[in-house]
Amino acid sequence: MEVKVYTPRAALQEYVLNISTVNVLLPEGINDVVTPYPPTPFQSLMFYCNHPVSMGKVVEGDFQKQPLTVLIGPQFSRVNIKVHRQLTAIRVDFLPGGMYRMLGIPMHELFDAGFDALDFFGSEMRSINEQLQNTPNIEEGKNIVEKFLLNQVTKLKGVLPVDAALRLLMTHNGNMPIEKTASVSCLSIKQFERKCKERIGMNPKLFARILKFSKAYRLHESCPELNWTQIAYEAGYYDQMHMIRDFKTFAGVNPSVIEQQLLSTPLRMQKDLRY
Repeated sequence: MEVKVYTPRAALQEYVLNISTVNVLLPEGINDVVTPYPPTPFQSLMFYCNHPVSMGKVVEGDFQKQPLTVLIGPQFSRVNIKVHRQLTAIRVDFLPGGMYRMLGIPMHELFDAGFDALDFFGSEMRSINEQLQNTPNIEEGKNIVEKFLLNQVTKLKGVLPVDAALRLLMTHNGNMPIEKTASVSCLSIKQFERKCKERIGMNPKLFARILKFSKAYRLHESCPELNWTQIAYEAGYYDQMHMIRDFKTFAGVNPSVIEQQLLSTPLRMQKDLRY
């Protein structure tokens, strides 16, 4: 699995965090691989240049083939991802509030779900999908996606202090008092909570928990030699029991079980995510 993470062009940096390219070619004789995918702090757009993955919620067990471009709202529940033989994709992760500013849709309406991006962008996205299916290489595909994102800049809703406050919370991996974060946003705590529900789809305490959990999970994917006590410390947990609680909430299992599940797959889908 090869992932390249690109800093977006200057004009995109007010609402786009990262643009990544993903290449996966499964070993000869292996047609499908399933890997866990717990929630991340991002709202994202996923563009598939060849064969979309299939996605299944853990509680349901069945897999559904994804659209060519998937709009991923605020995440809460773990899913499992099935990759079919080969995967070439481009991923766009938005800054907190970035997807809201682009769509103008309250993010709580997109909570814990993925959607066909055609439903939001219509013929514009259909054209992007056609171009990506015929692009000669993934770098050219990234350029196509960047052009699409640049076309959205003039349509963005205005940036507010709450967006800067949420970005600061993100850079601290959720380890920042909510009172301080609300103060940076120039809002009371109740006003801050309302704005968070609108712009990131959840209250700030839940967002902070997902940030911290995501840090721990990505540390395990990227540095499996670290023990769970070290990971809890690096992620900023008060103790290991608080981390275990979050793994049960967001990964559906405790850390030792997710460790065994990852040993059964060659793919590490989140180790290259960064903010």
